[in-house]
Amino acid sequence: MPFDRTLLMRCRRPVIKIGSAVLAAKGSLDRARFAALCDDVFAVCAGRRPLVVTSGAVALGVERLGLKSRPREMALKQAAAAAGQSLLMRLYDDHFEQRGVHCAQVLLTHADITNRGRYLNARRALGALLERGVLPVINENDTVSVEEIKFGDNDSLAAMVVDLVEADLLVILTDAGGVFTADPRKDKKAQRISVIDRVTPAVEALAGSPFSAGSAVGTGGMITKLRAARRATEAGVPCAIVAGEPLMLQRLFAGEDVGTLVLPQGERRTLRQRWMLDLKTRGELRVDDGAREAVVAGKKSLLPSGVREVMGSFSSGDPVEISGLDGCAFARGLAVYGADEVRRIAGRKSSDIETQLGYRLLDCVVHRDDLVVT
Repeated sequence: MPFDRTLLMRCRRPVIKIGSAVLAAKGSLDRARFAALCDDVFAVCAGRRPLVVTSGAVALGVERLGLKSRPREMALKQAAAAAGQSLLMRLYDDHFEQRGVHCAQVLLTHADITNRGRYLNARRALGALLERGVLPVINENDTVSVEEIKFGDNDSLAAMVVDLVEADLLVILTDAGGVFTADPRKDKKAQRISVIDRVTPAVEALAGSPFSAGSAVGTGGMITKLRAARRATEAGVPCAIVAGEPLMLQRLFAGEDVGTLVLPQGERRTLRQRWMLDLKTRGELRVDDGAREAVVAGKKSLLPSGVREVMGSFSSGDPVEISGLDGCAFARGLAVYGADEVRRIAGRKSSDIETQLGYRLLDCVVHRDDLVVT
């Protein structure tokens, strides 16, 4: 049976991502469009506690610093982010203050997600804001972010915020208006896809170049939105990719057939499982079919006997991807032993661990409590 979109009316904690291409389609912020989008967010606040993940700081900074285009040099890009972020937050403050809603600026890096303590601190702070009816306006802390601690794009950030606050819907506002069967800018016969059951490689292929490329003011593209949708839906949360146009949010929450809705997969994950899904893996363990069956169907720990190949360099406690022999990832978890240690015990029985290493922490390579099937 087709998914009943009126179920979206029941969502109470949506994460709404607004991209640079929506706010600054022509390279500079469209104030009238910005105000209309704020009105739309405010309209869906009734009975809900939304969070906004916003882009636009760098685009505003480029305008404010009088730069000719988006800078490529890291220091100048960070300077533009710093100059633009304060202006961007002031605009949000001014518009929502007039409507009786207080905003709070929240800047995150991927390190805030990776570190368990900082993750929980951020979760508690956001929870306290929502309890008091404050609208969190979240952005990546581009001023201090470098490659190792970047989310990569705000679509990924939005999907991780979904996990962080246990949201029940991810909404991505885009200039594309949804997922199409082809690039609608080049193919007039391209048709909007109303519902996607699951984000598969074939679906991701629909966002191939050049449709996947970011705009002049943005860094993502449709491919990053689909990957964010996959991350959210694999955690049991639906995702709507819709046009960043006035009234679109109200139409979405009224149950209208707008944009593309990606359906949730399976049951909602626990908070710890969702946290593990958000970690950047440091390595990969390729296992045989028996180990895969034990982990997926048997819900067992990953034993060293099933490990056939160890890739990357990681330490004890680091997140690792778990894949089949074909390289297709099916789980991830926290490694009990480091990469070199796992190489020495791979393919051996658990009883051989102490003989090979001189000590034994646990009988497994990844414990079931620290593992999530993807």
